[in-house]
Amino acid sequence: MSQIRISREHFLHNISQIAAKTQSVERIALVLKDNAYGHGLEVMAQLAVEAGIRHAVVRRVAEARRIGSLFSTVLILSEIPQTPLPDSFRIAVNEEAAIGRIPEGTAVELKIDTGMHRHGIDPVAFSRVVEAIASRGLRLVGVMTHYRSADEIGSDLFWQRKRFEAIREEAERMGLSGLRWHSCNSAALFRTASFDEDIARIGIAAYGCLRMPSVFDPPKLEPVMSLWADRIATRTLVAGARVGYGGEGLVTAPTSVSSYDIGYGDGWFRGDTRTPYRLPDGRALLGRVSMDAVSLEGEEERICLFDDAAEAASQLGTIPYEVTTRLDPGIERVVV
Repeated sequence: MSQIRISREHFLHNISQIAAKTQSVERIALVLKDNAYGHGLEVMAQLAVEAGIRHAVVRRVAEARRIGSLFSTVLILSEIPQTPLPDSFRIAVNEEAAIGRIPEGTAVELKIDTGMHRHGIDPVAFSRVVEAIASRGLRLVGVMTHYRSADEIGSDLFWQRKRFEAIREEAERMGLSGLRWHSCNSAALFRTASFDEDIARIGIAAYGCLRMPSVFDPPKLEPVMSLWADRIATRTLVAGARVGYGGEGLVTAPTSVSSYDIGYGDGWFRGDTRTPYRLPDGRALLGRVSMDAVSLEGEEERICLFDDAAEAASQLGTIPYEVTTRLDPGIERVVV
């Protein structure tokens, strides 16, 4: 069966590089949303604990419940619970209107829209929203924002950061204390000369797929995931034979062609036969990708579809986030 291999060595290496910037592994909040960017929620949560990480970030309450016992705090980004949550869980407040729907007593972290204009409250409403949180009986435990283009050359990061710093100053004038302040994602952390926030929310860098312009001098990170598929069947074909739907795979010389158990039904990309996808060993897939299979010249029992999602994404005309998160959660994840 197809298999996703997770490299413990590469993950621990990446965390060490990230911790060098945060100055402590305890200041890393690992983003585990969307099945840990496709790497496997429970698998990566266990590796995070092994690395000394104490804080996690997820998308939904169900994810938080699956790994909550492993972490000191779990921040839930995109769901409002219907019932009270454990004390270690925190809910992100993405708009003022959500406050009235959050169960009384819940710990919340307030998101500020400093310029991305996706989630978050307007900075001018900060004091009013803080009062609304208190009047609702919620516990404000953190304030955060998100950068829209930290991985690109430009000034956006700096003016967004200034807006966030202004909110922090306003909070001090209001007498608010004991809050967790955080704004850095992976790219922003590596553009920060001296990290001075309480945590950094780290996703793609931990998985070794961060790509930034070389001028930012990011550290060398190693891809954590590789995708493998097992042989289903092999046949010997003559020159001129055509393989797959539409006969788009042309065999140019007598050869063995094998099919392997991965396809778009598993989250792999259908692609374009005019520019066929090439495996790390340089061989091109033969013909169209099927729902449950790909074809390839050769007879190996197992092939590696990719060992670096960023390189695969470059071929497929997308980003590594899409390559990893598309993969079926039912594919076996194995730590190696």
